[in-house]
Amino acid sequence: MLSERPTFDVRLGAEERTRALRADAVAGLTASPKWLRPTWFYDAHGSMLFDELTRLPGYYLTRAEAAVLAGHAAEVVAATDVHTLIELGSGASTKTRLIIEAGHEHGTLRRFVGFDVSESALASAAATLSARYPWLAVHAVVGDFTRHLDALPADRNRLVLFLGGTIGNLLPPDRAQLLCGLRAVLAAGDALLLGVGLVTDPDTMVRAYRDPDGRTAEFNRNVLRVLNRALGADFPVEAFDHVVRWDAEHEWVQLLLRATRAITVTLGAVDLTIPFASGELLCTAVSTRFHRAGITAELAAAGFTVEQWWPDDTDRFAVTLARAR
Repeated sequence: MLSERPTFDVRLGAEERTRALRADAVAGLTASPKWLRPTWFYDAHGSMLFDELTRLPGYYLTRAEAAVLAGHAAEVVAATDVHTLIELGSGASTKTRLIIEAGHEHGTLRRFVGFDVSESALASAAATLSARYPWLAVHAVVGDFTRHLDALPADRNRLVLFLGGTIGNLLPPDRAQLLCGLRAVLAAGDALLLGVGLVTDPDTMVRAYRDPDGRTAEFNRNVLRVLNRALGADFPVEAFDHVVRWDAEHEWVQLLLRATRAITVTLGAVDLTIPFASGELLCTAVSTRFHRAGITAELAAAGFTVEQWWPDDTDRFAVTLARAR
C-alpha cells in the first residue's frame, strides 16, 4: 500500500495561463466572426458547472460513454496490460474509475496521471483518487494538452484516455496536431482509448446543450466572467444570450453567445476595445460529431491503428481503442 501524496507538475501556472488567455482573447475577439477557445470555460466555477450539466437528462454523452466503459473496461485492460493510465482533460476523473478498478483487478495498473488545464479540479480529483485507491501512485500535470504533452511521463504499457467527446472541441487542424503530438510522445504499442460523439439526429445533438434550467447557458457565459476577472474586461454577462445550433456542413454543434444589444467591451489588461453589434455572435465552442470511417482515418494519419470500436446501444456515442504503431 502506497502512502505518498499525489505529485504535481505545473506546466501552466497562473502567469502563463493569463498570457495564453490574453493572446487568445486578442486573436479571437478581433477576428470576424469572433471566437474564443473552450479551454477558458474551465476555471473552478466552470468545471463545477460542466460536471453538473453532464448529469442533465438531455446530455446523453456522459451516460452513453459510461455504459460503454462499464461493459468493456475489462477488455481494455486485458488488451493493453496497462501499467500507467494517463487521462487528458481529466476533470473529476469519474468515469476513469471504471478503468482503474479493472486495471487493479487485472493486476497490472500501478500509476495514474491526470492532465488538465484546471489546477483546482485536478487537485480535487487527485486527492479523491489517492484516498479511494491507496495502492495507486497518482501524478497530476497542470497543462494544456495542445502544448504540454512532453510532460507525460515515460513508462511501459501506457494507456491514454481521451474521453467525453472532448476531441470534438478541436477544429480539424488542431485535432491532427494533437493526435500527431500524442503519437510522438508515445512508444509503439502504447494505446489510446478515445470517446467520440457520433452523428445522429440534429434535435438530439442540440438538445444536449439546451436545458430548461439554464445550466448550459450559465456554463457558456462563464467564459465572459473569466475574461472580466482575468483581463479586467467589462462584459455585461447577462446581455449575451446562449445559442446552440447544428452546422451540417462541418458536422458539429456550435455553442455561441449572441449580443442582445449593441455593446462596447473594454479589455483593460490589453488596452483593447471590442464592439459588438446587436445580434452579433461569438463562438465559444464547437463539438464535432464523427462517423467511424472519419475518426479511423484521422487516427491512422497520426500513426494509430484502431483495434476495437464499441458504440453505445443507441449509436450516438462510441469508444475506440487504438494502438500506436
